[in-house]
Parts: sequence; structure tokens; C-alpha cells
Amino acid sequence: MIDFHVHIGRLSRARRCQTYDLSPQQLVERMDREGIEMSVLLPLESPEAINGYFLTEEAVAARDLYPERLIAFVGLDPRSRNTAEQIDMFVEDYGCRGFGELKNALAFADPRHEVIYERCNAHSLPIVFHSDPGLCHDEVGLPALERMLGTYPDAVFCGHGPGFWAAISADDDRSGGYPKGPVTPTGAVDRLLGEYENLYAIFDAGSGFNAMTRDPEFTRGFIERHHRKLLFGTDYLRAFQRLPQVDWLGSVEIDPRHRELMARGNAARLLKLDEAG
Repeated sequence: MIDFHVHIGRLSRARRCQTYDLSPQQLVERMDREGIEMSVLLPLESPEAINGYFLTEEAVAARDLYPERLIAFVGLDPRSRNTAEQIDMFVEDYGCRGFGELKNALAFADPRHEVIYERCNAHSLPIVFHSDPGLCHDEVGLPALERMLGTYPDAVFCGHGPGFWAAISADDDRSGGYPKGPVTPTGAVDRLLGEYENLYAIFDAGSGFNAMTRDPEFTRGFIERHHRKLLFGTDYLRAFQRLPQVDWLGSVEIDPRHRELMARGNAARLLKLDEAG
């Protein structure tokens, strides 16, 4: 398996939370226990993302400790200086293989985000983005996401978060949260995955896991339609965190070929692992 979504480091300044900080060694040990081959390190450099920071430099340093197990992305706050130049530097000089996690209070199609999308388009990079009502926000039907998919066809947008996964259902009203019960067909996520080659979805964290388990009958058809666009992830960031996505992926009744793509094949293709040897 390739985990497309992890964070490490001191992600809270509260003293009571320091015992949960995740080190590179602890991450790799947990990967060994769960049968995870590689993990993607996603920096968090925006103040709204969490109560601490995980810098791109720290992701690169951790990657260099375990180069066979960890992959570093570049993750910058779009309001920082020289964003385009910094992306180029981290990709070209430090070997970062994607951008993320994009998680801040700007609208999804904010012009400052488009600087990031343009450089990722130029480098043909995956972008992991978080969306909910207050972070990288969009409207009903995800029209901003659809515009960006069309404008930047060589950037691969990898969606995650309550605001993204709630739109799996056509009755999504942008109120966020973790909707329960049957999925109403023709939701924006389902439609956009089918219409745009450069959209993928990460079934991670509480939102992705909820989307995959709230309506098992719908999920079977969803996987049948989009198994080449779905990415395994955990959003692992605390030492004692539960990872229900691991058990679900191993037990859900689907075609074994689809399971392999969701667990590893799709991620390996986006990350160009086979090309890297």
C-alpha cells in the first residue's frame, strides 16, 4: 500500500498534546505494522490548517532519513512570498513529487491559489487539497474545482476533506460535516471524477472513510466506475491514531484488481515510481 496522506512533527503547541507528536521513526514503525510500503509527507504551512506547522524542509529531511519509504511534497502558504519560485526550487532541487496539503481560508479559485495550480500544471504534479466550508471553499456542485480542472489539465487535483467528500451526494448543501445515510446519485464528486482525467479522490481521514462506508450499495458502483481514480490515505498525524481505512480496504468486497489499484497502483502511477526505478 501507498499512503497518500500523512503528517509528522509538532502539530500542536498545547503541552498536553506533545506526547502524540509523530516522529519519522514512529511513522515508519506504524507503516511496518499496517503493511504500508510508502507514505507521502504533506507539509502544513498555513496557519488555519492546524495548531502547529509541518514545514516542507522538515518533510524533505524526513524523506532523506527513509528514502525508500517516504515521499516529500512541497506545501506552501499561497500568501507567502515568491510562491512560484519556491515550488520550482523544491521540485527541481529537492525532488518533491507533488504539492500539498493545500489547506487555508482562501476560496478554492482564489488567484493566489492559481499561482500554485499553474506551477503544478507546468511540472505535471499532483495537488492534495482539503476542502470544507471554511477552507479552500467552493459552492454547491463544486464549480470552482471544475473550472480549475479545465484550466490546468496537467495538474492532478487530489480531493479530500468534508467539503469535498460531502459532494459525493447530490443533496450536498455545503454545510459540511460527515453526512450519514444513503447517497443521492449524480453528486458532483461522482460526476467530476468521470468527466475529468485530472481529478482523483483520497478516501482518507474521517471524511473519506465516511463517504466510502455510509452507503455500501452506492460505494460498490462508485468503485466500479472510479477505481482508477481512488487513492488510499490515512491522514495519520498522531502516534496513537486509529486507521480504519486500512481494515476497510482489506475487507470491502470488490474486485481484487480494483483493490490493488486503490491501495498502490494509482498512487504509484501519479508519483511516477516506476519511472524512478
